[in-house]
Order: sequence, then structure tokens, then C-alpha cells
Amino acid sequence: MPAYIQGRNVNLTFRPPNRGPVRALYGFDIDVNEGEFLSIVGPSGCGKSTFLNVLLGLIRPDSGDLRMHGKPIAGPGTDRAMVFQEFGLLPWRSVQHNIELGLELKGVPTETRHNVSQHFIEMVGLSGFEGHFPHELSGGMKQRVGLARALATDPDVLLMDEPFAALDAQTRDLMQVELLRIWQEARKTVLFVTHQIDEAIYLSDRVMVMTKRPGHAKKIFPIELPRPRDYEMRVTPEFNDLKLEIWHALKDEITI
Repeated sequence: MPAYIQGRNVNLTFRPPNRGPVRALYGFDIDVNEGEFLSIVGPSGCGKSTFLNVLLGLIRPDSGDLRMHGKPIAGPGTDRAMVFQEFGLLPWRSVQHNIELGLELKGVPTETRHNVSQHFIEMVGLSGFEGHFPHELSGGMKQRVGLARALATDPDVLLMDEPFAALDAQTRDLMQVELLRIWQEARKTVLFVTHQIDEAIYLSDRVMVMTKRPGHAKKIFPIELPRPRDYEMRVTPEFNDLKLEIWHALKDEITI
């Protein structure tokens, strides 16, 4: 049975004007199972975010085969949603109306939009903040809004591009715990890009290490730590052994 998401020999070269070509992805292969949480780590500029945009349908690769549900990805679709690092909230819209944005664009009736947004407001722990605007929220709260907005459209796959990178260390740790809680409730397929090995291990079923540009999968590590996971597992020998293994695979790809 083919994987839920399957990529074979995906190649992409950018050709900016007045500059030489930049090979972003080369021979990129990937398999993701339905309901799986897969994290992708790799050096800066290796094509992690580029691949998410290819999977989202915003960038078309030069060659290769990339499929979801066994069907080629030919462009954007409602079966995929992205959570960005920069929050991407509309400052003139309240929490509720930011969450309802995708539903509004789909023509969902007002009452249904309200019921759906309220459900996800409660899921991400923002009850009581429905009428607040982005400038009134902390960084962690803004990212919760972005997550709720993505989930509200009921995508099959959630793509997360370093969503916690702009947060302070304590808020980032708390958001990781919250993300696991929400994922275990929603059971979406998640592809999560991060530079943090600890974060990748704590969240994931598997961790993919990418090579330096042009990026492709170097090694995939199964994370066979029990779920549900608590913060304290980060100090266990099993966790630290995994961290060391992944670091050894990653360090040779990093140039300073």
C-alpha cells in the first residue's frame, strides 16, 4: 500500500534573473503515513521550507513525482494548510475572525463559521479572547490563532514551517506540549520543519535529516518513545541517545 504522501526523485532549481541557477532539491524522496507526525531538520538553506511549499502546491518542481492519496499534487488545495513562523494574522481582524478567514473564503455560512471557530478557540486554549486583536496577544497566543485557523478548514495535512522559532524558550516549550495535545485530538498528518533536534524528537514519530543544498533525505530516524509524552522525557538516556544520533547525521551537513 503506497504511503499517504509519497515523493520520488523530486528536483527543483531556482533560476533568478541576473544570477546563476540555484539547485534547491535534488533526488528528494519522502514517504509519510496517514496521521504521522514527521519532522524535518537540516542546515539553513537546504530546502526544508522549499519542500513544504512544493507540497503545498505553491511551487512546481522541475521533475519527479509527488502525490497525496495516490494523486499527483498539481497546485494548492483545501486538503493542505500551512502554519507559518511569522504568524500571518490580519491585524484588523479579531481572533475569531482570523480563525474564520479560510472558512469565509470557502463561502461557509456565518453561523457555521462561528461554531467551527469557537470549537478551535476552545481546543487551542483561547476561550475569552475571541474579540481580541493580534496586537493584544502574546507571541504564543498569536501562534495558537494561526494553528486554529489552519485546523478550522479541516485539512488532511498540516504543514508547519518553524512555527515556534519566533517565541522565547519557555513559550516554545509550552507550545510544543500544546501542539502534541492538539495533534492527539485532531490526528492530522503533520510535516514539521525545525532547526531544533530536541523539538523534533519530542514531537515526532520520525525525524528526517536533510543534506545541505541541493537538499534530499540523508537519513530517517524512527522515534520509538512512548506516547503520551511529558516534558521530563527530554532528560532520559533514550532521548539523549537519539539526540546524539541525529546530531551526528546532521553536523557534517552544516557549514559555517
